Amino acid sequence: MNTQIKARITDPKYKTAFILVTSLFFMWGLSYGLVDVLNKHFQETLNVSKAQSGLIQAAYFGAYFIIALPAGMFMEKRGYKSGIILGLFLYAIGALLFVPATSSNNYYFFLFALFVLALGLGCLETAANPYSAALGDPNTAETRLNFSQSFNGLGQFLGPMLGGLLFFKVADVQEEATSSQFSVMITYVVIAAIVLFIMFLIAKTPLPDLRSHEAEQDAQESSDGKKQSLLAHKEFIFGVFTQFVYVAAQVGIGAFFINLTVECWPDATSQTGAFLLSIAMLALMVGRFVSTGIMTKVSPQKMLVIYGVACVILSAIASSAINYVSVIAVIITFFFISIMFPTIFAMSVKNLGSKTKLGSSFIIMSIVGGAIMPYFMGKIADHAYTSIAYILPLVCFAIVAIYGIFYKKLAAIN
Repeated sequence: MNTQIKARITDPKYKTAFILVTSLFFMWGLSYGLVDVLNKHFQETLNVSKAQSGLIQAAYFGAYFIIALPAGMFMEKRGYKSGIILGLFLYAIGALLFVPATSSNNYYFFLFALFVLALGLGCLETAANPYSAALGDPNTAETRLNFSQSFNGLGQFLGPMLGGLLFFKVADVQEEATSSQFSVMITYVVIAAIVLFIMFLIAKTPLPDLRSHEAEQDAQESSDGKKQSLLAHKEFIFGVFTQFVYVAAQVGIGAFFINLTVECWPDATSQTGAFLLSIAMLALMVGRFVSTGIMTKVSPQKMLVIYGVACVILSAIASSAINYVSVIAVIITFFFISIMFPTIFAMSVKNLGSKTKLGSSFIIMSIVGGAIMPYFMGKIADHAYTSIAYILPLVCFAIVAIYGIFYKKLAAIN
């Protein structure tokens, strides 16, 4: 280990930065956990179809596609800290837009609010994922990013629980439906206040600017005679595609989890589904903490293959429409998807040097897969039943496993 890496690991400034950045993972996990509950909530309060409710994910994850590249270019000039502050500002504005959206009670206004909010999250993810991975020894980048993402899992666990308590208060009577919408508004106003407080803390805290380190890494790659183009990194190119299909699968299985519960868990209500979704997110959180420990003994590549195969099997069970069993299979699936996003991310960008921010932008753009999958799963669910739609995530998980199998060969092509 060279002296520069040792300095980064022991410097208190880096530890403070890692703690603050990890808090961001919790905040966008909380937001994402609420989105899947809003999907079913708007079906009931605004009378939209399952396919239409999939537009929530389209607006949310479509924003990632739009903002990722501009965010990466912005951070190339201004650094990670500026990108994080911009992301938090947009996150807060989007959350506050729930106030006029509730007043108008217009579904498309809610979509716009979620779109602006997700623009902020896209900035945060473009900055925080590579920043967390870079704050230490490059050899443990996957483990470090999985640890940060564990707190994302905590946010995703609390989101559905909070949404289940506040968003489903029996919407048979119009007055009660209005009260439920008011709860949505208050929830997002509180989130906006917390986000603004975190933005103030980060603005006042000195954070390491890693641009000089990335330039040195790039210069080292040049001296070793390696190619510099992103296109030369095949593990990155295929990593972007793999992240696209993985996010499509993750968002899809979450978006219609409550619908699946209502159909495959006898006597279950939407609120029951929200609470079970919270248990699924608990499985994801536990999966991240446990798997981060396992990753110190087993290579990230091997774990990606094993977990990918497990998700293929579980998705097949989920699509079988067996009472209780299909729902439980999806809950267990969340344990095994726990490592996929951070592991694919870290494996894809770890060799990019000064092009890490640009590469990160493309991987965040690939999150647009989450904007596409719910619509098609919703179409299948509207014309057949929800469980059969889980065949689509099955295919995606198979691709994740294949990426893990061939990763070393792809990286060796550089």
